[in-house]
Formats: sequence, structure tokens, C-alpha cells
Amino acid sequence: MRELVLKMSMSLDGFVAAPRAESDWMFRGGSPDSMAWVLDVVAGAGVHAFGRKTFESISGFWPTAPGPIAEPMNRIPKVVFTTQRDFDPRSVPVPDSDSPAAATWMGARVAAGPLEAEATALKQESGGYVLAQGGTEFGRSLVRAGLVDEYRLAVLPVALGSGDGVFTDLTDELDLELISSQAFAGGALGLVYRPKR
Repeated sequence: MRELVLKMSMSLDGFVAAPRAESDWMFRGGSPDSMAWVLDVVAGAGVHAFGRKTFESISGFWPTAPGPIAEPMNRIPKVVFTTQRDFDPRSVPVPDSDSPAAATWMGARVAAGPLEAEATALKQESGGYVLAQGGTEFGRSLVRAGLVDEYRLAVLPVALGSGDGVFTDLTDELDLELISSQAFAGGALGLVYRPKR
């Protein structure tokens, strides 16, 4: 059985989404060593899992994106979690739609059933870990349902003061065990936690 890893970038005060629409704060503290950490997390996945809103917002970017992270983002299969049973990934505009990179986005699998059943079925498949990367509501749902086996958090050197958090609205306290931590040259931290069972 493979594990579900939740990867999130968050502010120092624990927010993964800011009150304003621009998300430029997510790039603060970026450095070559932090990018290598993100690349390692992304490339190690057997499948990428997204909420529908995030999938729709990023699928138009990655097929023609520059940089080393684009290769595993485009190559690795994708699953879209949604409550819209009629959602079709081919309806989302993707640049260079005839390219192999675009094909993995347009051919994404849709998980429209109950979250716990869909995530559990995905975890029971073979292959590398399931990497959930967004968005906020999707990540929060995975956390609340106790489906996350490991948290890989990029904590950025910025405080937002308010926003949305992935740990918001927990029904009980969530005890975590620190597995590893890495300080990056730009001031960000890479933290890996696992729930205490």
C-alpha cells in the first residue's frame, strides 16, 4: 500500500493561501537548494493528486513551463478529486494540446466519489506515493479525514497575518512527529512530519 503525501507551501504563521488573489509570496525565500528539495518531492511521486480548482488553474501552465520541475509535473499521471461527477479534464484549456506533456493533463483520472473511498483506493494501488499538492480545501479535507501519511511543508520566510490554513477546522488536535528539517539558503524551511499513530 502506498502512502499519501501532502505537500504545501505555507507562511511562517501557517497560512497556505493569502487574503489577496496574488500568490507571489509563495516564491519568497526561493533558492537553488529549496528548488532541489521541491523537485525531489515532486519527482518521487507515483501520481499527482489535485482538487479540481487547483487542477484547472495550473494545467494551463505546466505543459509549456520551463525549468526542471516541469518534467515530473508533466510526466507523472494525475488524479483530479472533485464533487462534480461530470467533470472532464479534456474541457480545461491546455497549451500545445498535441504534446505528450499536455496529454497527461488532459488524460487525468477523475475521482468523483466519496473522498475517503477514492483516496483509499488510490493508496491501495502500486507505485510511488500519492502526492497531493492542492488546493487548500482539498488539502484540508484530506487532513480532516486522517488520510495524510506524511506532510512535506515548505515554510516560507513571510508572515501573512491572515488567510486560509490547511489545518483550519480540525475536529481534534493533530499530533505530528518531525521526521526531518532542512534550512535553505533563501530563508525557507523544508519540514517533513508524520502523524503520530
